[in-house]
Amino acid sequence: MKALVLSGGSGTRLRPITHTSAKQLVPVANKPVLFYGLEAIADAGITEVGLVVGDTADEIREAVGDGSRFGLEVTYIRQDAPLGLAHAVLVARDFLGDDDFVMYLGDNFIVGGITGLVDDFRAERPDAGILLTRVLDPRAFGVAELDAAGRVVSLVEKPEFPKSDLALVGVYLFTPAVHEAVRAVRPSARGELEITHALQWLIDQGRDVRSTTISGYWKDTGNVADMLEVNRSVLERIEPRTAGTVDASSEIIGRVRIEEGARVSGSRVVGPAVIGAGAVISGSYVGPFTSISEGCRIEDSEVEYSILLRDSTLTGVRRVEASLIGRDVEVTPAPRTPSAHRLVLGDHSKVQISS
Repeated sequence: MKALVLSGGSGTRLRPITHTSAKQLVPVANKPVLFYGLEAIADAGITEVGLVVGDTADEIREAVGDGSRFGLEVTYIRQDAPLGLAHAVLVARDFLGDDDFVMYLGDNFIVGGITGLVDDFRAERPDAGILLTRVLDPRAFGVAELDAAGRVVSLVEKPEFPKSDLALVGVYLFTPAVHEAVRAVRPSARGELEITHALQWLIDQGRDVRSTTISGYWKDTGNVADMLEVNRSVLERIEPRTAGTVDASSEIIGRVRIEEGARVSGSRVVGPAVIGAGAVISGSYVGPFTSISEGCRIEDSEVEYSILLRDSTLTGVRRVEASLIGRDVEVTPAPRTPSAHRLVLGDHSKVQISS
């Protein structure tokens, strides 16, 4: 069995971060989102991975390399434009051959991995397997309708009037039957070849499309709020460790991971939090659910429930929260502006001014 990992999207919902960085490489607990997916694939016993890349191909290649650090063999597959998930299957045809495969969206995050799902698919081999989860607003997702027996009846991409609250999770399992399906579908109103249309084609042809509804944690990390929420979820499970230095005037509370070369002085760090290698925290407060990447400097500042990418600085800032700060950013206080009152008053006026 092979894996097809999609890492070619432009990440418009994470701009301006994604103007200069691939969305799949934005870190969660100081590790790129994409790496969690690659580790889950390796844990499931899959070694051959096709990585679909687009405009950020060079950055993805630099980060992932040949895949050996994950125990994988990575083949890069160019997709000239993000024309839909079914289009990604089309361009990966030569790599996939006649093997079964799991398709994994590189910006999705699933707690607990996919090993059990892959094992079940290998054992039973339906034509396709999909993952579903209940969401509050299914209009933003592909939506599945099940019959009374739990069989998949229909799949609709981002419906205006959803027939259920069951959204497609960004992990799909396929036999080679999907190749006929992706060739049969036509572009949607969005101009994309939708994988939901290909799955619906399989259903209409009487093929065996099965679903698994997961109750565990899943997020599409496509926007800042979701990135921060995934960061929170991962940090809740970190193991405390101090590989850097913490002086006697600092206080470390709860689950805090301080990487090698990091220095904490005159500061209070309340976990769960992670301080990256070479970071400097001085005279500051770092609150829960904060990830500070390597090389950052936090001086005389307060930060909480935030993600700071590498080599960024906060100096004299109170207070930063619920923020995603990019690479090599400088955040400082605004200069004070002189306060003055300009008055035009008539005779015999009485004015009270709060200074």
